Amino acid sequence: MGTPTEDLVRLLDLEQLEWNLFRGFSPDTERVRTYGGEVLGQALVAAGRTVPAGRPIHSMHAYFLKLGDPSVPIVYEVDHIRDGGSFTTRRVVAIQRGKAIFNLAASFQVEESGPDHHDPMPGVAHAEDLPAGLDWSDSPEPIDRTDSPHVVAAFELRPAGNLTLPGRPGQHEHPLDPDQDVWMRVCERLPDDPLLHAAVVAYASDLVMLGTATLPHKSPGPHPGYMMASLDHVMWFHRPCRADDWLLYHVHSPSAGAARGFAQGQVFCADGTLAISVAQEGLFRPVDPTRAKPKGT
Repeated sequence: MGTPTEDLVRLLDLEQLEWNLFRGFSPDTERVRTYGGEVLGQALVAAGRTVPAGRPIHSMHAYFLKLGDPSVPIVYEVDHIRDGGSFTTRRVVAIQRGKAIFNLAASFQVEESGPDHHDPMPGVAHAEDLPAGLDWSDSPEPIDRTDSPHVVAAFELRPAGNLTLPGRPGQHEHPLDPDQDVWMRVCERLPDDPLLHAAVVAYASDLVMLGTATLPHKSPGPHPGYMMASLDHVMWFHRPCRADDWLLYHVHSPSAGAARGFAQGQVFCADGTLAISVAQEGLFRPVDPTRAKPKGT
């Protein structure tokens, strides 16, 4: 075991079994289910390892089909859909125990120039003007705080407001605006590999998306309050960014209904450049405290 950052890089450094087969391992086999960002990042690495150099990722569309088991390795099968003059397309299926648990379509493009514009970055305090890091995993206080940043594994998070992570929705008595602004970065310097930086941001992009959908709703009871799980996840990579530099993750949830929550996100570089757009829909089902527990639990 190394530092959290070294462990993250090792997590995304897949074992190649065949020219189109890769295998990934989960670092925490005690978890109930595999973290969605882990599968996103590993699947992106598997796809990118089969793409010629000079073609960075520009979009990925993913569906979570079944909950992953962290005690079992995940095999990623890469289908070479198309190798064109400008674009390369890959399909990745993540498999456990012979069944698909995740499906990804990813597109890569040669570097080109063209007209350029983007939304401005929200006017929030810069990460350097917010307090230094706090490891929330050792803190007995609620996760929803406005006065401290948080470190999640290899990442330092500095929220400019509320921070609500999936599975640990903030307990609030009144509806809040469905928005979050969180600065994030990997705590240590990463190698200069654009695919690795894209995969690391994909890993982190799943941290606060669904939690944002809970903010307009009073928690129906004590933790967990809601059953939440990612259903699909989309990312568009507009411009390059480094995951070890400060990135502002602006997330807004425009809708929740039919036991599903929807959120949209934008990832900005510290200089205000829009690097990535994100969208996710996930299961957002209130937990019924009166529901009888299955036998044996």
